[in-house]
Amino acid sequence: MPRAFVARLAALGGIALAPSLGLSQTQHDGHAHAGTPPAAAALGKVHFPVACSAAAQAAFDDGMRMQHSFWFEAAGEAFRTARQADSGCTMTHWGEALSLLTNPFSQPTAANLAKGRALLDEAKRLGARNEREAAYIEALSLVFADADLSRHRARLGAYRDAMARLHQNYPDDTEAAIQYSLVLAVAASPADKTYADQLRGSEILEREWQRQPDHPGIVHYLIHLYDYPPLAERGIRAAERYADLAAEAPHALHMPSHIFTRVGRWESSIATNQRAAERAVVAGDPEQEFHASDYMVYAYLQTGQDQAARQVMDGAGCATGPVRNAHAFAAAAMPARYALERGAWAEAAALAPRQTAYPYTEAMTHFARAIGLARSGRPQEGAADIEALARIAPGLRGRDAYWAEQVDIQRQAAEGWSAFAAGRREEGLAVLREAAEREGRTEKAPVTPGPLAPARELYAEALLDAGQYAEAQREFEAVLRNEPRRFRAVYGAGRAAELAGEREAARRAYSQLLEITARADTQRPELEQARAFVGVQ
Repeated sequence: MPRAFVARLAALGGIALAPSLGLSQTQHDGHAHAGTPPAAAALGKVHFPVACSAAAQAAFDDGMRMQHSFWFEAAGEAFRTARQADSGCTMTHWGEALSLLTNPFSQPTAANLAKGRALLDEAKRLGARNEREAAYIEALSLVFADADLSRHRARLGAYRDAMARLHQNYPDDTEAAIQYSLVLAVAASPADKTYADQLRGSEILEREWQRQPDHPGIVHYLIHLYDYPPLAERGIRAAERYADLAAEAPHALHMPSHIFTRVGRWESSIATNQRAAERAVVAGDPEQEFHASDYMVYAYLQTGQDQAARQVMDGAGCATGPVRNAHAFAAAAMPARYALERGAWAEAAALAPRQTAYPYTEAMTHFARAIGLARSGRPQEGAADIEALARIAPGLRGRDAYWAEQVDIQRQAAEGWSAFAAGRREEGLAVLREAAEREGRTEKAPVTPGPLAPARELYAEALLDAGQYAEAQREFEAVLRNEPRRFRAVYGAGRAAELAGEREAARRAYSQLLEITARADTQRPELEQARAFVGVQ
C-alpha cells in the first residue's frame, strides 16, 4: 500500500515526505547511476555474437541485457568492461554509443551525441572485425551524424532504413531483427493512424518471441509497438511477461503499465509501478523512479484513490541540478494531474511553473493553471499562462516538432475554455472542438500515461456545461474509446446521459464508475452523484 511503499523508499533513500517533492541529494543528484550490477538471470537471456574474446563476449552480452531494459548507465559500464577484456572489440564502442542515446523515444542531449560520435569514429579507426559489425557501426553512426536536435528525427529515419538493409542482408541475425523493430517503433510517425511501422515491427518480434521466449528486448519493444489504443489488447501477453522476465530492471517493472493504462487495468498499473519505483530507488535511478511514480499517480487518480496518489507524489525523489526528460516531465505532470483529475480548479490555478531544460514540462504547468483559472471563474487571469504557451510552442518547433504541436494544442484548449468561461460560449466550443480534432490526429508520447486533460474531454465538459447533453455524451464516449475506464470520461458520460434522460445509459456508466473506484479513499462529488443515482449507499 502507498504508506508502506513510501516508508520503504524513505528507508532506502532518505526521502523527505513533503509537497515540494524533496529527496536527499546524496542518493539523487540528477544522474541515473548504474547501481550494483544485477544478476544476469534476473534480466532475461540475450546472446549478441561479436568477434571478440570470450571474456569480452560475456560482458558484451551483459551490456545488451541491460540495454534491452533501458538500464543505460549499467549497460555502458558493461561495454567498457568488455573493452578492457579485449581492446580491439570494436562493437563495444557501438554498444556504449547505443547506451548514450538513453531512451530512444526521447531526444538525446547534444553532449551525448558528441560522445557517441567519438566512440563510433574510434570504432571505424580501429576497424570492424567483419562486414556485419561494420554494418552495425555504420548504421548507428547515422544517428550521431551531427548534434543538431532539429534533425534528430530525420537521422532516426536514416538509421531505420539502414537497419532494414542490415536485417535483410543478415536474416538469421536475431539482434538485427530486434534492433530494426525497435527503431520502427521509435521513428514511426505519430500521424500515421494505419500503424504500418508498428505492425511491421510487431510481426517480426512475435516471430522472434517464439524462438527466444526469455529475451527481454522482444517483450519490451512489443509493448512499445502496441502502445496505441487500437493495438493495446495485443500487448497484454507481453506486458504480463516482461516484469517477471527482467525483474531487476526498474524500467522492465514499469513498462507493463503502458499497456495496462491503455486498457484501463488501473490496479495492475499501480502494482507494477510500485515495484518499479522501489527498484529504481535501490538502483539510484531517479528518472525511472519519477517515471513510474507519474504512471502510478495517474492510475490511483482514475480509481479515486486520491490520498494514495498524494502519498506517492509527496514521496517521489527530486534531484538538484540538471535532470533528464522523464524526471522533469513527471515532476511537472504529477501535481498538475492531481489538481485537474480531481476538478480542484483553485489548486490548479495556484501551481507554480518550474523552468527546466525541457520547455514542454513548464508548458504543462501553464496549461493546468489556465484551465484552473478558467474553471474557477477567473478566465481573464489565465491570459499570462496562455501567452506563455503561445511563446513556448514556436520555440520548440526548431528543436522538437512533436512537442511544439502538443504545446500548441494545450494553448488552443486553454484558450477555448477561457473563452467559454468568459461568456463567449460558441467561440469557446468551436476552439475546443478544433483542439480535440488536432489531438485526435496525433498520439501521446511514451513518457506520459496520457494528456493532463484530454482535449476531447475538455470539449465534452464544456458541452455538458452548455446544456448540450447528447453531444456531450457522444464526446465522452469518444474519449473512452481511446482511454477506457478513465474516471472523468466515465462520469461525464453518465452525467450527460442522465441529464439527457437516457437513464439506462446513465446507470451503466455510473455503475462502471463505482466498479472502477471500489477502493476509493476519498469522497469526490462525482462518486456521491453516481451512488445516489444507482441507489448504492
